Amino acid sequence: MRKFLFLILILITSSIALQAQNIKLPEPKKTGGKPFYETINGRQSEREFVKKEMTKQMISNLLWVSNGFNRPDKRTAPTGMNRQEMELYVMFDNCVYFYNAKENVLEEIVKGDFIETLGQPNINKNAAITIIMVADLDKSGIESARISTGYISQNIYLFASAEDLGTVARGSFKKEELSKVLKLKEKQEVILVQPVGFLK
Repeated sequence: MRKFLFLILILITSSIALQAQNIKLPEPKKTGGKPFYETINGRQSEREFVKKEMTKQMISNLLWVSNGFNRPDKRTAPTGMNRQEMELYVMFDNCVYFYNAKENVLEEIVKGDFIETLGQPNINKNAAITIIMVADLDKSGIESARISTGYISQNIYLFASAEDLGTVARGSFKKEELSKVLKLKEKQEVILVQPVGFLK
């Protein structure tokens, strides 16, 4: 009986540990913010950040604006013929996640500090979050994926402007190393990385 109870306890503990690897984000806020023209006027690249953590609510809002679902089968960033070839990965100081946009969940990929794979650590080390844009080239060609990436990147810029945050789109990163960290498949490709952080 004791062995049976012990086994049940282990199973429950293991289940909790597995669940703890993922982060269920709060429902994103879809109203409010700065007026449109003010937001556009404030859009710019920033490379210097103050080290500070984002709340789960802000992360949820940012990822939804970037490439979440604003209709049952369509996203906030357009893609050719609605192929939805773009997915987002998120890097923090000590963990990397896949953004499950349908479920609004961060799914853990790997624990550890992989900031170096983003290149230019002087930019990324103080960012609160770095969004990594990955194309599934089984769904679309590279040219279309690059266009889609531009839409996502601009969404991030506009969010940063609306929230008085800083961001910069970056194409110089260690693609091979970063792809291994993200555990990408052969037909998946990192297109762009974009840190977002608090301004000095």
